[in-house]
Amino acid sequence: MSNLSLPLGAKGSGRARYAAAMDLYQQGRISPAVLEVYRIASARDGQDPAPMLAEIGVGTVMAPASAADQVDRLIDAADRYIATLSGRGVAEVRAGLNLWRGGEVHVTPKANAVVNQHLAAALAPLRATHLALAQSIEAATPYLTWITYDGYPPDEIGADFAQGHAYASLIGEAGNILARDYDLGIFLIAPHVLYRDHHHAAPELYAPLTGPHGWRFGPKTPLIVKRAHHPVWNDAHRPHMTKVGPTPFLALFGWISDVTQVAQVIPSPDWPALEALRLDP
Repeated sequence: MSNLSLPLGAKGSGRARYAAAMDLYQQGRISPAVLEVYRIASARDGQDPAPMLAEIGVGTVMAPASAADQVDRLIDAADRYIATLSGRGVAEVRAGLNLWRGGEVHVTPKANAVVNQHLAAALAPLRATHLALAQSIEAATPYLTWITYDGYPPDEIGADFAQGHAYASLIGEAGNILARDYDLGIFLIAPHVLYRDHHHAAPELYAPLTGPHGWRFGPKTPLIVKRAHHPVWNDAHRPHMTKVGPTPFLALFGWISDVTQVAQVIPSPDWPALEALRLDP
């Protein structure tokens, strides 16, 4: 990826774009006027040089990013974000990410109705706090393989979740970058949906990008409301449940082993009440 096309808003990206433009100028590939545009724009990481370039009659300086570039950028942005978190599982997820990143990017786009309906609402609050990450997700979304998982028995997991979620694996057994026994991806659930109590062999890190959402870690345990950017670590076979709030649930997730083992639902009699529950914004 050229630093000239770093996502707008990423910390230090204005200066990085100017440095890249200086390299191109020294190679004789851009004019002094174009270099001056990038110098001016370098003062603000979120300033788009394109309007100023248009004023001097310049269109695109670099070729548009490819689909593989956009996926790579999202993986880079995900790593930068996870690096800001603390707690269990963060180091392990990043270790797996850095082990497998750099592999060939396979792009097999698959659109999804849940994504079409709910992703924009999930990205809106993220833009206010993590603009570059939101832009990277938006730019890569058309090139991801979005899946509504059908491995749970519908009568066990509930119709709302079965029809109201989607995920895309970025690095994994079926990811854009292939990996063995590791999975890094992005997960979206529609507002107010209950992701019923379940467990799986894979140790799991959730990095929620939106909130608030409710969590519990076993039937009959209290519901804990967490806001965005508070990671959740689940040891292998730890029961967990998520109740989505009024904003769609959007999260990065990482599974660090046993990723092919099927998850199992844990029955609980209070699901109807939890499905009817509405969390405060």
